[in-house]
Amino acid sequence: MKRSRFLALILALCMSTGMAIGFAGCGLGILIDENATDGLAYYPLPDGTYAVAQGNTIYLEEIIIPSTYKGKAVTLVAENGFKESKAKSITIPASVTGVGCAAFSHCESLKSVVIPDSVIAIGDYAFGDCSGLTSLEIPDSVIAIGNYAFLGCSNLTSIEISNNVTTIGYGAFDHCSSLTSIEIPDGVTSIGDGLFYGCSMTSIEIPDSVKSIGNDAFSWCSSLTSMVIPDGLTSIGDKAFYGCSSLTIVYYQGTESEWAEIEIGSDNYRLTNATIYYYSENEPTWPGNYWHYVDGVPTEW
Repeated sequence: MKRSRFLALILALCMSTGMAIGFAGCGLGILIDENATDGLAYYPLPDGTYAVAQGNTIYLEEIIIPSTYKGKAVTLVAENGFKESKAKSITIPASVTGVGCAAFSHCESLKSVVIPDSVIAIGDYAFGDCSGLTSLEIPDSVIAIGNYAFLGCSNLTSIEISNNVTTIGYGAFDHCSSLTSIEIPDGVTSIGDGLFYGCSMTSIEIPDSVKSIGNDAFSWCSSLTSMVIPDGLTSIGDKAFYGCSSLTIVYYQGTESEWAEIEIGSDNYRLTNATIYYYSENEPTWPGNYWHYVDGVPTEW
């Protein structure tokens, strides 16, 4: 007899442990409704809606997920739902509010996916190792991105993230080796461990909301030459900038004495050996390294 256990979409925002986020129920077995005629598999959820998975569509090149099944909304892409699918294009309907753990992981042929402006959370490893993805837009509805959500998306060159995102899990863009363009949302308060490990940005601006940078956050970002760091930052983890061999300029938004108060972890010599410029709205009359904005671009005095 089958055990009926259901996948409920619940956000777990564990800020005290490095922003571990995910979906409660990951790893649970779910009763499959085997009566589907479109090749997809549907999973009944406690609220009467459905989660969806690939069923026997693994070899289809294009998948369009319907917004309803048996007259009820499809609200969740199930955990591991489309793992290793051969699809090149997947359309997610506006009824979906969550993308589950590893939902599209190892979809190496996936070139195009549109996340609708109804999704509020992207689960752990949701798009992990989707090496065919080149760009992605995170809609305004999303508030949380899970751990390792885009790990190993090696051809992802740019990603747009809404300012409504407040939590980005650790390692979310780990080994996105082609990623050259990303803006960190203003509401994010911590750059998690390994968040941009091995990425290819040449410059990045940390928003004022960020208070801490985790271990290995920018490790092996060997193309990173300059960055803006806010004056509210209090700590930088071990090896946060390890292997950043091109990092030579840091634009700090505070004073030299405030910079000295930041707790900087071990093996960050690429950061500490860079030239630090301190913010000054007006051109200083005293010696030192200072900068300001000119048309939104950090510029040295």
